[in-house]
This record gives sequence, structure tokens and C-alpha cells, in this order.
Amino acid sequence: MCSEAAELSSLKPQLDKLGVPLYAVVKEDVGTEVQNFRPYFKGEIFLDEKRRFYGPRERKMGLLAFMRLGVWLSGVRAFRKGFIGNVLGEGFVLGGVFVIGRGQQGILLEHREKEFGDKVNISDVLQAVRKIQQ
Repeated sequence: MCSEAAELSSLKPQLDKLGVPLYAVVKEDVGTEVQNFRPYFKGEIFLDEKRRFYGPRERKMGLLAFMRLGVWLSGVRAFRKGFIGNVLGEGFVLGGVFVIGRGQQGILLEHREKEFGDKVNISDVLQAVRKIQQ
């Protein structure tokens, strides 16, 4: 999560120039989890304890996720870049990245993780952001 947050945060200067805010929605704040996340994420962070943003059907990966090669490779990549996680809280809900346009534009980019560490393509995010009408 921190690796992707840092990557998305690298877009902050460009987002600011375009007048587009950067938000994160997290499902829980166990211990100092959100506080530890802040150095990696340069936008505003919202806590959704009722998980309304996650929709009526949360997408989860169970313990079998650790049998997937992609999950291990993502973990190793993050670890090599200095990102470490924790094992506290509910860690099986998959995340995503959305670029939401103004007014009736709706969702311009929707990336839902297929497995842990399935990151969005940053150039796709920028391309979608540039479509937002001012």
C-alpha cells in the first residue's frame, strides 16, 4: 500500500497544476497505521470505518493469496524499495484507484486490484486526470 501511495503521490505537483485533489480512503486505523501511512501519501486521507466506499460486496483475497507468485513478487519489490507493512487488522480487502471526473463525467479510470500489489499504471492515471473538465 505504501509503495503505491508513494508512486501516486509523485503525481501531486502535476495534479495541483491541474486543480485535481488526491485522496485516499482507508478502511481502518489500527494503532498508528494511518499515521505511518502519511509520509508516503501527499493527499488527504479519509477513514471509512463503515466501509461504504468499498461497496456492497468487498473484494477479498484469503490466505490462499500467499500461494500466488504475483503476491510474493510484489512483496519483494516493495521490501527492496524500503516499504514494510504490518500484520495488524483486517488485511484481506483488495484496494483500487479511481479517477473521478467533475459533474456528469463520472469515473474516468477504475483500477481494482486483482491480487495484493497489483498497482495501477501511473501514466493511465495521468491520462485520465487530463480528461477532467475544468
